[in-house]
Amino acid sequence: MNPTIRTLIVWIAIFIVVILLWNTFQAGRVTKFPLTFTDFLAEVEDGRVKEVTIRGQELTGVFAEGGQYQQGDSFVTYLPEYPDLVQELREAGVIIKAEEPSENPLLQFLFGWAPFLLIIGLWIFFMRQMQSGGNRALSFGKSKAKLLNTSGKKVTFKDVAGVEEAKEELSEIIEFLKEPQKFQKLGGRIPKGVLLMGPPGTGKTLLARAIAGEAGVPFFTISGSDFVEMFVGVGASRVRDLFEQGKKNAPCIIFIDEIDAVGRHRGAGLGGGHDEREQTLNALLVEMDGFESNEGVILIAATNRPDVLDPALLRPGRFDRRVVVDRPDINGRLGILEVHTRETPLDDDVDLEVLARGTPGFAGADLANLVNEAALVAAGRNRDKVTMEDFEFAKDKVLMGVERKTLMLTDDEKRVTAYHEAGHALVAAFTPGADPLHKVTVIPRGRALGVTMQLPLEDKYTYKKSYVEGQISILMGGRIAEELTQEDITTGAGNDIDRATDMARRMVREWGMSELGPLSYGNNDEPVFLGRDFSTRPDYSEDTAIRIDREVDRIVQAAYERAKAIVTERRPVLDRLAHELLELESLEGRQVYEIIREMTGEELGPPADEQEPEKEEQEQPAAAREAEEQPAREEVDTKATRPRPAPTDPLPSTE
Repeated sequence: MNPTIRTLIVWIAIFIVVILLWNTFQAGRVTKFPLTFTDFLAEVEDGRVKEVTIRGQELTGVFAEGGQYQQGDSFVTYLPEYPDLVQELREAGVIIKAEEPSENPLLQFLFGWAPFLLIIGLWIFFMRQMQSGGNRALSFGKSKAKLLNTSGKKVTFKDVAGVEEAKEELSEIIEFLKEPQKFQKLGGRIPKGVLLMGPPGTGKTLLARAIAGEAGVPFFTISGSDFVEMFVGVGASRVRDLFEQGKKNAPCIIFIDEIDAVGRHRGAGLGGGHDEREQTLNALLVEMDGFESNEGVILIAATNRPDVLDPALLRPGRFDRRVVVDRPDINGRLGILEVHTRETPLDDDVDLEVLARGTPGFAGADLANLVNEAALVAAGRNRDKVTMEDFEFAKDKVLMGVERKTLMLTDDEKRVTAYHEAGHALVAAFTPGADPLHKVTVIPRGRALGVTMQLPLEDKYTYKKSYVEGQISILMGGRIAEELTQEDITTGAGNDIDRATDMARRMVREWGMSELGPLSYGNNDEPVFLGRDFSTRPDYSEDTAIRIDREVDRIVQAAYERAKAIVTERRPVLDRLAHELLELESLEGRQVYEIIREMTGEELGPPADEQEPEKEEQEQPAAAREAEEQPAREEVDTKATRPRPAPTDPLPSTE
């Protein structure tokens, strides 16, 4: 339960108990008629007073029979200086009781002012609650950092796989925290900051949690967005408060997730004003390496946009180390799958090495999602263990979406889609250096009506010119198949054409793979605060722009002609593949190669020792080939768009 709600419930209960006690106290007191002393003496003289009780200056009594009051009613009056009172009471036959005053004046005061005191106490309580931190009022400048609870389940380096270099770098920092003398005797000093950089889902936050579990020191965690509020100066105040907490608990670790929320390049706002984010960044710069020393406080930050961070934040003395957490290779993927399947009962046919080889470009979060989806599929099929079939089904679901069984295509649309996919598959099979075919299907998934998928034999980090040209040719295969077999072309190739043109333009402008030479055209000079390539500033003449357009046209047309030659020369194979797709709806890569070998006698495909077992199908998220929509449907790239783990900007997804 929320602590504030729990505290509020406790105070409401206390208030109810006080009210009940007050009512009980009042109910136990007998109602007494107030009498003036003169009326009291008159009642005594008339014999209508049965007994009295004297408590200091207060006199209470009970009426006898007769008079305007009923027998047994009580009254109260207060005594002046009257020495003969006792004598007159005795003469009237009144029973006299004398008691010591029992009520303290202080208690009387408290009972009288109890409701007001209770209201004041509640007001003070709520004011203190509002000032104690969190999102409450009057606590804007308090840091929202949370001290990680070490009593719960710890995450250690054993739970992190696929990022061995990053673990080695961070292990040294943990060792420094545990044994600082080992490094200090040689003049070494503890790093002030560590920046974890890498694509989304590669395990940066998980690494930070593992550091917390391994270090054994206080670990504060906060998000970069927690510093920014609508009030001016709040972010800087929270930065100062965060480091104050760190100094009190030194040695400690402070982890800021998504630091690009406050660490973006200064002076990039509209108008160049000194906005709130810049003020927060200035405070962070001073705290990390200013006049005051922060010995024993290590700042670890994570971001997937290191390019937008301010240079002053990245210099040595602030972030001394930059740890790259990249997408894992095949061994890393195998380790990640082993970690995520520890608690998952696996069937004997599950081969994690095959899964690791079939998931190039997957980050740690993608693999975790794959294992989870496979477990959900197995549970839905009432199985006790997760089988390889469940993993394959889960990969299809993750990469291409759920099968659209309710989508009713006309016979003509099915035929167009079958020839389109057959064209992609045929060109891919006969293009030298292309990734081997894995699967061709015309089953609608997500927003796609058909998919041609390829599986690389190994991870790729750079791309040859011939490979890129081959990718463009494969993209053209679908349109060419439509031109040769249909009365009219369709919009299904719109996405292929768009990506082929983009790839050719990047060959000319970015990669120097054209007759214009090894030159880069177009400077991406965008405002950093926008976070994306919002604008491009031309740094070339109009004549050069015309030459660039001609080169792009030449590259695409050359790829088109190569693909057209392949499809035209092997038209019978195209018809056979389309017929098989209409009959079976899906073809495995080995089936495509068998059809080609049967009809042409050519041996294509990966080497025999690298071909996939019949029951151990693989899919390739980074090179899925096709995402067509038929006429009157928007052309959308909906298949796997995961970039390969390349050090530079990877090729667009060539589905």
